[in-house]
Amino acid sequence: MKAILIERYGGPEVLQMRADRPMPDAAPGHVVARVAYAGINFMDVHTRQGKYAASTTYPVRLPCTLGMEGAGEIVAVGASVTHLAPGDRVAWCIAWGSYAEYASVPAAKVARIPDAIPFDLAAAAIFQGATAHYLVEDIARLGPGSTCLIHAASGSIGQLLVQMAARRGATVFATASSAQKCAVASARGAHHALPYDDGRFADRIREATGGAGVDVVFDAVGKATLRDSLRACRARGLVINYGNVSGSVTDLDPIELGEAGSLFLTRPRLADHMRDGVTVQRRADAVFGALLEGSLDIAIEGRYEMEDVQRIHARLEAREQIGKSVMRIGGQPATRPARCPGR
Repeated sequence: MKAILIERYGGPEVLQMRADRPMPDAAPGHVVARVAYAGINFMDVHTRQGKYAASTTYPVRLPCTLGMEGAGEIVAVGASVTHLAPGDRVAWCIAWGSYAEYASVPAAKVARIPDAIPFDLAAAAIFQGATAHYLVEDIARLGPGSTCLIHAASGSIGQLLVQMAARRGATVFATASSAQKCAVASARGAHHALPYDDGRFADRIREATGGAGVDVVFDAVGKATLRDSLRACRARGLVINYGNVSGSVTDLDPIELGEAGSLFLTRPRLADHMRDGVTVQRRADAVFGALLEGSLDIAIEGRYEMEDVQRIHARLEAREQIGKSVMRIGGQPATRPARCPGR
């Protein structure tokens, strides 16, 4: 089968397209899926760069087939798998190997998808949708009267966070790196969209909230924003650092949380909030149900071919795209030009 793999860490040039990879077996507790579309994510970039080389949460090691999100049809099930069957339309995430024509996926990470959800949308929705769902519903627990700040609000997770937070009745402040991206956040429902402005977003949020700050900050940027995120948060508020696209903060002294107002700081990971098949299906049902009823929208930035993978990674790493990209593996041909502004 065809697959895209890495044998060493590095830039987009280490991505290899191979046509001689062996088909996966249906191991006990796993299913084999014919992949229709793979989602393209920063986690794929981080895997390629080696950021998970020593991770215990995401134990992916070299050599590996990339792609931690996908959608397709089950063709075989392993021993002890009783709730899934060949022919089921499914999606999955945080299980590597979807940059290939066939993938072996732990059954506990697989969710059935409704017939009305096409494979490209499912591959665009399952990872970011489940991430936004647990962050808003389980960690932040936003509700009417809440206030929050969402960094990288034009990104694929950021757009979903804005929509879910606004739907919960929260007042949403959003940041982005350009006027165009701020406009995207506003269109998704942000009440206030601000530039980062070298950290001065925190001053503007303090002014807008009468000096109080917001209840919750969603920070996927990391090093470039985290300390100003503390400044933007109210006393005894919550800062959720769920990503580090600008780099990791390696010199934070816990006393800074006290000085900033006895703040709570958490660094959650999706794997700990998707620990069993029941939870995976519950989150997927919430996301797909919202998409079908029209209360949630996902912008598919582009539908690409496997041969485009180095270019896609380069664009994602340079933060040049707005929204989510997917890669056609065995689904309907991608439309060119690849940019597609959503559904």
